[in-house]
Amino acid sequence: MTIAAGFRIAGGLASRRRNLWFRFLGVRLEGYCWLRRISIPRQWGDIRLQAGVALDDGVTLLCSATSKPDKIVIGARSYVNRNVIFDASESIVLGEDCMVGPGCYLTDHDHVIAPGQAPGSQPLISSPTRTGNRVWLGAHAVILKGVSIGDDAVVAAGAVVTKDVPARARVAGVPARLLEASSWSARK
Repeated sequence: MTIAAGFRIAGGLASRRRNLWFRFLGVRLEGYCWLRRISIPRQWGDIRLQAGVALDDGVTLLCSATSKPDKIVIGARSYVNRNVIFDASESIVLGEDCMVGPGCYLTDHDHVIAPGQAPGSQPLISSPTRTGNRVWLGAHAVILKGVSIGDDAVVAAGAVVTKDVPARARVAGVPARLLEASSWSARK
């Protein structure tokens, strides 16, 4: 056996242990998921991972507010790269067969900002955040509350998505804007 094969076997065994541990805590895993060193600090029963989900090192699934099922749902065969944060108080759903680049942040809430009061002491404003199937979020993209991203859409690296993205669209920028088809189609 090569050293690389030994590392793959050890990684697979560690992932299986994490599957068992998170099931024990109450996370609903609908089949085997590839789990690296991830963080789910609380409200484990609020999270559902469908079969074939892969969560890489440093992924954080953070639930707050009142506990409820399906607060964070990650669709079948979706891959979430390193150091991604899902921050849910109401609902974040990532569709099937999605790819999320490293360092992304997805949230469904922010705080009221009243003058003279600390933001952390004010209530949350929440609205569900959703992506369709086969969505690709580039590295360090930020998806804000209430956004829906359609099937087969691509969000460019570093984009901040503040509004809905139609199916098959390409968006980029801060705030994210729709790119013209000619700027992203294959060139000959």
